Amino acid sequence: MPEQMKSWDQRIDEVWADASGEEVGAEIIARIDALAAERGADDARAEFERAGARDSAGRPEEAVPLYRRALELGLDEEHRPQAVIQLASSLRNLGEFDAALDVIRTEEKLSADGPYRDAVAAVHALILASAGRPAQGLSVALLALVPHLPRYHRSMTAYAHDIADADA
Repeated sequence: MPEQMKSWDQRIDEVWADASGEEVGAEIIARIDALAAERGADDARAEFERAGARDSAGRPEEAVPLYRRALELGLDEEHRPQAVIQLASSLRNLGEFDAALDVIRTEEKLSADGPYRDAVAAVHALILASAGRPAQGLSVALLALVPHLPRYHRSMTAYAHDIADADA
C-alpha cells in the first residue's frame, strides 16, 4: 500500500515493527517524532508515542514528562492504561519508587477488570522488588496469577497474603 494511503496508526505500527527485536535508537525516535508532528503537540496519542520511543531507547527521564502530558491531554481506553503502566515503569527505572507506586496503585483500582490488569500487577511487583520489598512484590505477582490457576485458589491466596509480611 502506498505510504500516503496508510493511516497514521498503520505507519506508527510499522515503525514499532521495524524496531522489534532491536535496540531503539535515534533513528526510531526521529521517525516517531516525525509522525507525532503530523498530529501536533496537543495530541495525546502523539505524545504517548514520543514517550514510548524514548522509553524504549532507555531514556526514561525524557519519557516521563511526555507520558504525563499524554495522560493530561486524555488518551483513549486502549492507550491510557498502557501510558500509565509505562510511566510507572519509567519512574521505577529512575528510582522514584513512591511515585511509581502511587501511579500503579491508582491504575490497579481503575483497571481491576480490564485487559491490562495482569500487566499492572507485573509492574507493581517489579516496583516493590526494586524498592527493596521483594516479598510484597512476590505477593502481588502471586495474587495476579491465582485466577489463572486450575486449582489451589484459596491456598495460594492465603500464602500470597502471608508472604507479604516477610519484608516487615
